[in-house]
Amino acid sequence: MFTDFLYVLREKGLNVSLTEWITFMDALDKGLAYSSLEGLYNLGRMILVKTESDYDKFDMAFMEYFKNVHIDMEMPPEIIMKFLDKGEMDTSKLNADIYSYIQKRDMAETKRMYRERVTEQNQEHNGGNYWIGTSGGSAFGHSGRNPGGLRIGGHPGQQSAFQVMGERKYQDFRHDKTLDIRQFQMAFRRLRQFSAKLDVAKTELDLDKTIDSTCNNGGYLKLEFDKPRKNSVKLLLLFDCGGTMMPFSELCNDLFQAVHKANHFKDVKTYYFHNCIYSKVYKDAECEMGNWVDLDYLFRHTDKDYKVIIVGDAQMAPEELFDVNGNYRGPNDGRSGYEWNKLLRDKYKKAIWLNPRFHGKLNDLAWMESERTLAEIYDMYPLTIDGLKAGITKLMAPR
Repeated sequence: MFTDFLYVLREKGLNVSLTEWITFMDALDKGLAYSSLEGLYNLGRMILVKTESDYDKFDMAFMEYFKNVHIDMEMPPEIIMKFLDKGEMDTSKLNADIYSYIQKRDMAETKRMYRERVTEQNQEHNGGNYWIGTSGGSAFGHSGRNPGGLRIGGHPGQQSAFQVMGERKYQDFRHDKTLDIRQFQMAFRRLRQFSAKLDVAKTELDLDKTIDSTCNNGGYLKLEFDKPRKNSVKLLLLFDCGGTMMPFSELCNDLFQAVHKANHFKDVKTYYFHNCIYSKVYKDAECEMGNWVDLDYLFRHTDKDYKVIIVGDAQMAPEELFDVNGNYRGPNDGRSGYEWNKLLRDKYKKAIWLNPRFHGKLNDLAWMESERTLAEIYDMYPLTIDGLKAGITKLMAPR
């Protein structure tokens, strides 16, 4: 029973164990889903999902298996979604009789009617009361006045629809979601653990210890203090700019802003490169000829304790990485990009690479040679919440 659903869940990235699946089956046998699709959804999510960050994966699997809605498709079909690409419309002339009828309709009847419309409709309708469209009294679409309908597309209005078809409410809970500036800042706070504690009195509130002590003290507040820290983290940021990194320019800017707004770094140095790191790194994101710093100069003026974070998609032709003349924008100074990257990695004890296009195990494909090679030089992580956490943990490791 529902065995294929187990495989769909696993395909979406949910690590459902056989024990959990058997528990789910037992719950179904006992009638705990109450013979309804909504009950089945709630029961399955309660038993099979371990963390709220996986809610979105469960929603996608549930829609695909039980509603035949694949994640790469719109709901309803794309042609009807185009009909709904309208702004808000005037609904003040809605017929009162239509409004009264819709108000009495139940969810099951509305869904049955919706399925009929999807198969029948072949043109755009707006302002009516029957087809999928905008405004009017139809129970299907958006910008209308339908207290018993299904909102499809558009923006929430009176919050009166039964449900939103195809809406994924838990996307922001995912840990594999790309980052925003606040999430960057939260991740970089972990680097503060590198800071050295001053040999002075304990005057800084230790929140974690205070919570533990208060709980152990029967709920009576017990403040705990620790020695203040001195900013000792030195960070070197290297950004890949232009070309295939253009779609990620806003994301990289968020990371840049998060680092420079932080107050727990002793020193932050930021430089740029295009595709591959060679003998010189640029002073700004334009990567203009001559506006650069020699990598040798950087090596001499920064010590090995700098933490290095490289941000790039590792997308380049093999000759750009391996040929001594592979740098078509500037000098190579007698070494290939591969050799310069090896020198940089040998200089700094802690260096990670954050990749917004990270392919992971798929980089064994022939055209992924550059990413695969750079991932052998650096510890490479996807530029996601989980990826950044793993990268920061690596930077914090004693070795």
